[in-house]
Amino acid sequence: MNDKLPPEWEPTSEFLRQDQIAGYDQVRSRCPVAQSEQLHWSLFRHEDVMRVLNNPRQFSNVVSNHLAVPNGFDPPEHTAYRRIIDAYFSAQRMTEFEPVCRSIAAKLIARLPNETEIAAEFADVFAIEAQCAFLDWPEGLHQPLLRWTRKNQAATLSGDRDAMAAVAVEFDSYIRDLLAESRKLAPIRRNDAVTRLLNERIDDRALSDEEIVSILRNWTVGEISTISACVGILAHYVAERPQLQQQLRDQTNLLPAAIDEILRIHPPLISSRRKTTESVEIGGCQLGTGERITIMWASANRDEAEFGDPDEFRLDRGPATNLLYGAGIHVCPGAPLARLELRVVMEELLGRTKSIAMIPDKKPVRAIYPASGFSSLPLRIV
Repeated sequence: MNDKLPPEWEPTSEFLRQDQIAGYDQVRSRCPVAQSEQLHWSLFRHEDVMRVLNNPRQFSNVVSNHLAVPNGFDPPEHTAYRRIIDAYFSAQRMTEFEPVCRSIAAKLIARLPNETEIAAEFADVFAIEAQCAFLDWPEGLHQPLLRWTRKNQAATLSGDRDAMAAVAVEFDSYIRDLLAESRKLAPIRRNDAVTRLLNERIDDRALSDEEIVSILRNWTVGEISTISACVGILAHYVAERPQLQQQLRDQTNLLPAAIDEILRIHPPLISSRRKTTESVEIGGCQLGTGERITIMWASANRDEAEFGDPDEFRLDRGPATNLLYGAGIHVCPGAPLARLELRVVMEELLGRTKSIAMIPDKKPVRAIYPASGFSSLPLRIV
């Protein structure tokens, strides 16, 4: 049995507030299977996380009280939903979307002042505009979604369940308005995501409005916050390393591997949930049926047993063990889109600037649980 952590261990503990990523390293070294009131059983080691991801029979994804498509399902329901959803992220669709994504990035970079609050002034805006373009949503949604994103971040950080419920209802209203608009325009041949989802069938029936709202909530809420966090993490990493920054300017073919490695070192996602379906032993601890488990991505992807020095930047790591997009049957369906957006935005950011640098008297502020990345990131861009 592992040594127990002090009773004050929680994801909001004071020792995690300055740098939660480094804090999770400490927890992993002391108690790789830990308990807390907020997160129940938490798994910090890569080996244990991989075991959970590759065994959905014992570790179920059905953990939410709300409809969550496809994340909140196990096979066979999950398989049927993924068959529909994966088609939206095909190689052909990525090829078609790349010039649109590049145009958005280029436009926003051209507007950046020399001293930029990259998180608020660029990362959030790029994530929203790119996602709206991918879904073929109207530009009129950009500002409402930006305001909504800020309210959602504040509600999530506060832990206020009433506030979180209110912002969820507000987002769902946007989707339901789009559904009504698509139905009104049904005689017109359209190929936007909402219209396509209205025409999908599962088990010989149409998707319900609730299922469509859940799918689009997952794509939008998850994609916007994650892409925004990733852009901030990547910009900060190269700003602190001018030599690497120049290497990536000169050799853009290195960007895909570099992006994955930077986001392994500083993971953009902190955790996700599972539930045991039977009594299991994991990491020297015995868990009963129905126990809640938290997978700590921000620790597992930095596990010394798998990666050696977790802060060592290496371009020769194979992608198989990198948990940036998860693993197993619940691997992120939007990974092709995320990889495209991050590659394009970094190509444009590096290609259209001469220098991305920290501002000595303006320190970045790291995000705290459950967010990752930076809540404030002032950079000098020329």
